[in-house]
Amino acid sequence: MTPEIESAFAAIRSEFGAESIARVEQMLEPGGSERHPLQKAAKWIMPGLSSTPWHDPYAYAELAPVVHALEVHHQAIKEELNSAWAQRREEFSDYEHYLTRQDNWQALHLFRDGGLVEDSAATAPTAYQVVKGVAVDTERICPLLECHFSTLLPGAVIEPHCDLWNFSINLHLAVDIPDGCSITVAGETRTWEEGKCLLFDYSFEHEARNAGDRPRTCLLIDLWHPETTLPERQALVALITEIRRLMGEG
Repeated sequence: MTPEIESAFAAIRSEFGAESIARVEQMLEPGGSERHPLQKAAKWIMPGLSSTPWHDPYAYAELAPVVHALEVHHQAIKEELNSAWAQRREEFSDYEHYLTRQDNWQALHLFRDGGLVEDSAATAPTAYQVVKGVAVDTERICPLLECHFSTLLPGAVIEPHCDLWNFSINLHLAVDIPDGCSITVAGETRTWEEGKCLLFDYSFEHEARNAGDRPRTCLLIDLWHPETTLPERQALVALITEIRRLMGEG
């Protein structure tokens, strides 16, 4: 670890206790922690978190208000999304995953690079305000990642892959879902139900496809895994921010 990370970790241990970030430190040890075979391609697996691919969106008190607010406002979110897609297509861009970039996978970001994307407040005002109020202002969102509308064009396939870690969790609001769309996580395939949320651990191998005849759009939010603690979240932000700095990513 660099002196900057060591200093940040020491400050957190001083405030919250010597064992407050033990799981983060264990994650960084050579060999790390045991992981499911379908998490093998993930970079970091923090021990002690439920090794479950699919989660009940309403099962966690911390996340349930986010789920409820998104579902309640689904119709307005959908209408604004479809208007933006029809009239302001230039605000969508090819989605750049850390592994790939696809021109048949389009994105409109609400939160990125640690902050809200202010321009999206006019493009998707309902989604912007809901995400701001229930996820950003409450610090449920993982600031290391993002929130965006994810639009798969007809015929698009997201190939099987694992995301970087398990200490954040991916929430999908099904905004506009044609027939023929599905997502597979750890070998289990599900479909989106328009207006409802799915929640899954994307450190497990997952893939998605749109075999329909029109675009499929979900609103994706990277939230802190609800089984992580405040000191762990602080340590993880310090760790990943420093790693990205060293890699020239910010």
